[in-house]
Amino acid sequence: MPLQAFTDNYEDNSTEAGFQFTFYCDLCREGFKSTFIESRSYKRSGLFRGLGRAISMGTSLLGSSGITEVLSQGSDILSERFHGMSPEWHKEHEAAFAQAQAEAKRMFHRCPKCRKWVCDNDWNEQEGLCVDDAPRVNVEVAAARGQKMAADIKEKAASTRVFTGAIESKQTICPQCGKPAGEGKFCNNCGARLGLVECPVCGARSPAGTRFCGECGNRLGGD
Repeated sequence: MPLQAFTDNYEDNSTEAGFQFTFYCDLCREGFKSTFIESRSYKRSGLFRGLGRAISMGTSLLGSSGITEVLSQGSDILSERFHGMSPEWHKEHEAAFAQAQAEAKRMFHRCPKCRKWVCDNDWNEQEGLCVDDAPRVNVEVAAARGQKMAADIKEKAASTRVFTGAIESKQTICPQCGKPAGEGKFCNNCGARLGLVECPVCGARSPAGTRFCGECGNRLGGD
């Protein structure tokens, strides 16, 4: 017979060794895991020995309370969870589920408007509603202020002139071969040295082989 829960948003983590359930918030999906309850019928059966030395080693490291944790963490290694369980085990299962629900209900609130079960993080205590139906004013104000501030920053940045230099492309022409020479000290095509000549009048520097200064027009070099 299926278990009847106060919310259908839960997961049954029970194993042959015991019972545990995780209940989830209907909004944020954060979960609350109930206290693990060992199965008395399982302890009396030979199945308990089936875990062998792994459990005994775990209990020696974790102490007397380690059995619960090891059995809970080892639930995935059991191939069939509920199939073939004894009627006594199923009775224990139902009782443990009722106890887990009573424990979990203290961690959730049922919104009277949308009927969802939510955790403390999604519950508006002042309004008595979930935050979907009654958002917290201070949170919404802070979020709106942050969005407006970000929009203002982007608008200001879009209207701010951040570059005032001239946009131009300069290309060095090799005085020997007449082809683009690249940005190194030697021409990429013919290997000629690309030294700069300084104008004696204005001090501007021009590529070697340039006949006239590009700044003042002074003749560079001899005739």
